[in-house]
Amino acid sequence: MRDDSTIYAPATAPGRSGLAVIRLAGPAAGDSLQQLTGQPLPAPRKIVRRSINHPVTGEVLDQGMIAWFPAPGSFTGEDGAELYLHGGRAVLAAVLGALGKLPNLKLAEPGEFTRRAFLNGRLDLTEVEGLADLVAAETEAQRRQAVRQLDGVLGQLYGGWSESLTSALARLEAAIDFPDEDLPAHLIVSVTEQVAPVAEAMAQHLADGHRGERLREGLSVAIMGPPNAGKSSLFNALAKREAAIVSPHEGTTRDVLEVSLDLGGYPVLLADTAGLRRTRNEIEAEGVRRAERRAADADLRIFVLDAERITEQLPNLLNLRRDRDLVLANKMDLLGTRPLPQPGVPLLPISVHSGYGLNDLVARIGEIAAQSMDSIGSPALTRARHRSALEDALVSLTRSREARDPELMAEDLRLAVRAIGRITGRVDVEDLLDRIFSEFCIGK
Repeated sequence: MRDDSTIYAPATAPGRSGLAVIRLAGPAAGDSLQQLTGQPLPAPRKIVRRSINHPVTGEVLDQGMIAWFPAPGSFTGEDGAELYLHGGRAVLAAVLGALGKLPNLKLAEPGEFTRRAFLNGRLDLTEVEGLADLVAAETEAQRRQAVRQLDGVLGQLYGGWSESLTSALARLEAAIDFPDEDLPAHLIVSVTEQVAPVAEAMAQHLADGHRGERLREGLSVAIMGPPNAGKSSLFNALAKREAAIVSPHEGTTRDVLEVSLDLGGYPVLLADTAGLRRTRNEIEAEGVRRAERRAADADLRIFVLDAERITEQLPNLLNLRRDRDLVLANKMDLLGTRPLPQPGVPLLPISVHSGYGLNDLVARIGEIAAQSMDSIGSPALTRARHRSALEDALVSLTRSREARDPELMAEDLRLAVRAIGRITGRVDVEDLLDRIFSEFCIGK
């Protein structure tokens, strides 16, 4: 699995900028740095100014900074180097072209630096995924979760469980391999007692309401309601742009429109849907069906009703869920001095036209997002593959606690340890590597 070649790639996004970074990793990194600068390597982990020259023609390509990271004190654990250049496209292209002329160098594949860091034991798979999430983070809450995972908190939790189960497994295997030794008669009972707290902690970890996964993907919010209640106007107001067409004609919105928002530091995927009504128009009817499907999948539904028609429209709501639905009375500016009807369902009065109540609505969505995503206690479970592996491990632990035969108990403990190992990358990682590391851009 190890690759002794030396790789290079930009570590910054393409395009014009004040700074561009090129990273090298592998046994020829130091030699390549000396050929580009014509000078000895600087002191490790010290940034120095150097002239960057073409290795064949000697032409000066840029005046920049360089750093040298000898193994194992680098990101990948190999010899590494970094070039800090001016960020013009021509400068970057010229230096990359010069590197391509050097022997024993090749352009890195997407995620190859991070792959090498994993293979060299610098990161486990949970930390790799934390790094990928940090690169992709768009909100403060996503950043906090990604940093925590990159710091190894999740891997340490799973590693602790694995060590405890491995210890219990070792005791069982001793009883199986050396049956004539004077081992405790209550061995199975003691092993069961050692496994029990791990199984309980694992079950609590799984019963998290998918908080970590929801934070990575965003809270799914669907705006629902009858035609002309102001759904698309609200959608535009929350998106702060004209994302949806607004028209006085019923049936204008026929497909599901989506925007990603940052509300109070939490990611929200907001969907505008077709007005709910019976229609003979096949296209509009398909829009209504799509709206109902989106409503069924949404974490939160926002029903927008006309404040003047609350009593008429409220009975038509789709199986109102008080814990996951908000009901808005829109067009409050048209009520004048008339009181808002009180139908027994909590209503949030707003006026998209005047802006009345919109701040309260945004605050309420932010509160719901925080309640749905904030992790309490142990680190958040962030990926479906983690959940699947832990569910497998918990099934094995449940069987092991019910077994009364040491061989059967030991086999179930092995399966549980192996399932946990799949998460951190200790076992069965070949089929995961390409998918996980493909989340990175070249140079990451």
